[in-house]
Order: sequence, then C-alpha cells, then structure tokens
Amino acid sequence: MKNITFEAGEILYKNDLTGTDSVTDWIKEGQVKTSTWNNKLLLENRLDPEEYGDRAHWLLWCPIEFPDRIMIEWDFYPLEEPGLCMLFFAATGRNDEDLFDPSLPKRTGYYPDYHSGAINTLHLSYFRHKHAEERAFRTCNLRKSHGFHLVTQAADPLPPVEDANYPYHMKLIKYDEYVQFSINNLLILEWIDDGTSFGPVLQGGKIGFRQMAPMVAAYSNLSIKHAIKI
Repeated sequence: MKNITFEAGEILYKNDLTGTDSVTDWIKEGQVKTSTWNNKLLLENRLDPEEYGDRAHWLLWCPIEFPDRIMIEWDFYPLEEPGLCMLFFAATGRNDEDLFDPSLPKRTGYYPDYHSGAINTLHLSYFRHKHAEERAFRTCNLRKSHGFHLVTQAADPLPPVEDANYPYHMKLIKYDEYVQFSINNLLILEWIDDGTSFGPVLQGGKIGFRQMAPMVAAYSNLSIKHAIKI
C-alpha cells in the first residue's frame, strides 16, 4: 500500500496531560484510577483483575466531538505490565447518536459493550502484552466495530517495560477511509476502508484511551489537529 503523507493543520484540541487535573472533564467508563507521575497523567485500574476479570478494564474518553480528517498525537510511557493499551476513535452511537447520548446503554469498560454493543468505533491496540501469546508474537491490531472486525495488523516495535526507552511518540491519522499509525515516526500500519466489507466508513466522533488491567502507563502531550494530505 502506498504510504500517504500528511502535515498538521489547525489545532482542534490540546492537552498536555500533566496529571489528574488535566482530565477532570473526561468521561470515565469503568473503574479507572488517575494520578500524577513526573508531571504526566498516570492511568491504571482500580478493580483487581483476579477478582473482577474482564470487568476490571476501563475506558477514559475525551469529551470533545471531533470531525474527520484528524491527526492524533500523544506520548506514551509503559510502566508496569502485563496489560494492553488501546486508542478508540471515530466513536459514535450506531444510529449516529452522540457517544454519550443517554438513550444508549450504560457502558462500564466491559469490552463486548464496545465492539458488539450500541456503538460504532475504530480501535487500535498498540501495546499488546496481556496474554502469553501476545507477548510471544507482538502485533498492533486495528479493529472496526460494530462487529469486532480485525481489519489489519502489523508488527509492534514496543519492547517489554524493562527495556522501554520512553517516551514513545504515537501518531494516528484518520482521513476519510484511510487510517495510518506510526510510533516515533516509524510507519506501523495503514488501512483503507472500502466502506462495504465492514459497513460504511466511520466519520467524526469521540476518542478515548483504554487499558486492560493490570497495566500501568503514563501519557502526555495529547494534540488533535486537522490532517492535511500532501
């Protein structure tokens, strides 16, 4: 696939994510613990996965509604594993409702509610160190939902926590039918949605961070800008 190039346009949203106070207006789904680590936002689970299983995971949503053709950038610091980290984007209700429309069923971080529930979204998993098979052969996975469709995957260069040399600069571009993801300016994956195989091309919507317990990671320097194809 041809590597399409982009430049950053107008800033739509900027949040340095310097700690808990940076996300007081963000929407929590599930029991997420926020704290401050080295002037960065630290995220982890409140519920013990040994007791709560898959219901110990969570999602933290930026409250802003974004248009299409955007460039999402952030710095990522993996600190404790096992776990898995994801970015959700282009998230709306399945009938084009706002993601937080009160008519939609309540979501509490349980994964099936996001991939096979009442919402449409794209979700990228970029640090898949939760299960033994994921750690043995590491990939980044891009899925489209409703329906939990694995649309593309690629090798994940992120090392185990003990070898991490953070920060890792993450960049995701959503431009109409095209998705591109890179880490430290290394192209990881790209995908073109044909708008047929897995439903219509998703447009606009919300973005959010997800971790699978007991992952602990820090985040900083989030920005969302218009993406300009060059």
